[in-house]
Amino acid sequence: MKGKSMLIGVCITMALGALSVGAAISAQDRYSLKVPNGLAFSEFRGYEGWQVVNISDGGKLAVILGNSVMIDAYKTGIPGNGKPFPDGAKMAKIHWNAKKNEAEPGQPLVGGTLHDVDFMVKDSKRFSDSGGWGYAEFEYAAASDEFRPGTLEDKPPQGNDAKCGFACHTVAASQDYVFTEFPKR
Repeated sequence: MKGKSMLIGVCITMALGALSVGAAISAQDRYSLKVPNGLAFSEFRGYEGWQVVNISDGGKLAVILGNSVMIDAYKTGIPGNGKPFPDGAKMAKIHWNAKKNEAEPGQPLVGGTLHDVDFMVKDSKRFSDSGGWGYAEFEYAAASDEFRPGTLEDKPPQGNDAKCGFACHTVAASQDYVFTEFPKR
């Protein structure tokens, strides 16, 4: 009887293990996503912990983050000093749908559901025909808790490769194609 109980315990443990593996496999691994012909989400692993560069309110609330290469470049005066950002500089822009904070007096707008995450990386060899920058945009679906690469149907429309942001960023060519300023802290 003792052997039968042990066998049942082992079977239950294996079944629970298989269920947890199945759940892990069915859950999306956002780091496996890639924009066609371009940037992968995995190239920005850890972006959630990067330093804040600035904030934005263009219909959605956003925070712009920079990796240490980007932040160090800003601190030396780039792009205002006329120098380009160095290769390896990366930015992430996280957009949220705005909602009123019902608990705070005046009900200011705060980030609600995640909308999308945009990325930029400076790699002058890889993206020589787009000002040295590669771009990616990943839309988020709250209902499924999954990301997908942006498409031409999104607002703003996203092209099919890592150069999709270049057309918009050409107006900032004198700032090495970067819109975001690094304000005094």
